[in-house]
Amino acid sequence: MKNILISTLLGLGLLVNSAAQAEEIVIKPDALTLNAKLSVANGDITSGPMVLLLHGTLAHNDMEIIATLQELMADEEINSLAPNLSLGVDNRHGVYDCETDHVHKHEDAVTELGYWVDWLKAQGVEQVLIAGHSRGGGQVAAYTRNADAVVKGQFLLAPTDSMPADQAAGYARRYTVPLADKVAEAKALPADGWMSDKTSFIYCLRGGKVSAASFLSYYAPQATHNTVELLQGQALPTMIVAGSADKVVDNLPAQVEAAGLPQVRFELLEDADHYFRDLYADEVLEYMLEQLDEVMQ
Repeated sequence: MKNILISTLLGLGLLVNSAAQAEEIVIKPDALTLNAKLSVANGDITSGPMVLLLHGTLAHNDMEIIATLQELMADEEINSLAPNLSLGVDNRHGVYDCETDHVHKHEDAVTELGYWVDWLKAQGVEQVLIAGHSRGGGQVAAYTRNADAVVKGQFLLAPTDSMPADQAAGYARRYTVPLADKVAEAKALPADGWMSDKTSFIYCLRGGKVSAASFLSYYAPQATHNTVELLQGQALPTMIVAGSADKVVDNLPAQVEAAGLPQVRFELLEDADHYFRDLYADEVLEYMLEQLDEVMQ
């Protein structure tokens, strides 16, 4: 990595009932500054395994599921690093503002995960469990198709079950515009061209401008976004945890079962929804600890 700037803001006691140190890490491996929240148990980043934990669509590392899991891991003296994806914004914090112009791409996450794995290696970390929630889980599965050797396993929490037909139906239902028409518009533009004003995009209803390249990355990708398809051919030990009441990725259990992937362990939490709030987060942690025990030697 080039021009790496590390800014450390130490804060003891930010994690309740935990001896962990909470720090913000800032790096600049390319044009954009990236940041992540690091939680280190007992002051030693190289002590034990590290969990690299990625948030979901247009989200951030302070969202409830990510912050809760980091706190619970700290209570168990598990080190963790939770980055914010840049989404094309320098040193981004908090939820993505839909009025911001969209130039980010789905696959940018793979590159940025690579930067954070490189940073962990530079600190002396030798074993990483990489984890992600929702779209972040799918992006983790895309990264692990060519993961660094320090990554020993992956933990996917309600990862995306997106399929093209479902995506087209969802776009038309949400925005009352045929997705095929918008894809055709994007393909007719140069990559850095802008879609027509107020193009609806992901969760943003007629927000900021959307670049053609960004639209095509999310809605007409060259590589699949489907987690189960991304896991085909992988050998990396994988655990997928989903909730029986999840309406966001409700096709995921059937997709996992049909695929019959030998490296994948699938667990379904009864009555949990997409965000695993309250005691469901504790159950998620228990599965994560089991995964750590299984893959870390």
